Amino acid sequence: MIDKNIGFIGIGNVGSKIANNLLKDGYKLFIHDLDKTQATSLINNGAVWSDSISNLISQTSIFITCLPSPRSVNEVILNALPFLNNNHLWIEMSTTDEEEIKKLSKLCLKMGTDTLEAPITGGQHRAETGNISILVSGTRKSFKRSFKLLSSIGHQILFCGEIGNATTLKVVTNYLASINLLAIGEALMVSKKYGIDLRTVFKAIKISSGNSFVNETETQLILNGSYDVGFTMDLVCKDVGLFDKLTDKFSIPADISNIMKTIFEEGKIKYGDRALSTSIVRRLEEFCKEDLRASGFPDKLVDNEIKKKGIEVKI
Repeated sequence: MIDKNIGFIGIGNVGSKIANNLLKDGYKLFIHDLDKTQATSLINNGAVWSDSISNLISQTSIFITCLPSPRSVNEVILNALPFLNNNHLWIEMSTTDEEEIKKLSKLCLKMGTDTLEAPITGGQHRAETGNISILVSGTRKSFKRSFKLLSSIGHQILFCGEIGNATTLKVVTNYLASINLLAIGEALMVSKKYGIDLRTVFKAIKISSGNSFVNETETQLILNGSYDVGFTMDLVCKDVGLFDKLTDKFSIPADISNIMKTIFEEGKIKYGDRALSTSIVRRLEEFCKEDLRASGFPDKLVDNEIKKKGIEVKI
């Protein structure tokens, strides 16, 4: 089956970038969001606005959701259910709850519609160029059906098995990234107090065993002072909550997670729900009366690599 008409629900910071890459690759894209003002750029680039979810579903064979919370996903799918049939495929690209995606996928299957979960990871700058990584779970048949489309969105695509696996892995990777962010803030502050130039600190970490994706990306935004990673405090708190739900499910002691949750919840109260997640480092700066600034770092991350061909990462 050749899928040419694609639906996209949720065109926020990340969703709009994913959707734009589908337009670039020639798909006819039908879009919907609670806020139509978010759609202006996509409409100008050729996307078709749908006033309702039912209208979008009726004109598409594959539809994608990229939404901020499990509750949002649930509301959209319950609205979509009466209009689904065996020609449809739902691809869920949000960071959501593994129990919720299992429940909703079963409801869709009763209508003849298969589900793939396909959360992305790797930063908004890579989502913009289409070099993001994608974790995919569901049936091999639907994975094969959607691979061309997924290749328009991302570069490294990993099939993770049954529904629930990709969502769980996305929550795990976001948890690790958030821990790393807190640790980097402390490492930078120790180095600043010790009197080491922070440009040297960045390079030292980058060539050391302490390096990470977060250091190579978010540290630069902290040192610039923009903090503009495009990810917000409320989303971190949501993701940490999802991780805690998994640890509770299996009665796993999660001391680090509990400490991190407290820190980010305090940050959300102090700086606001929509404060940038990297601004959690401001807690240290304010307490220590030091700013973590250095010259030569960008105020925004840019992926300078051209779009890479989508490939399946083999296990």
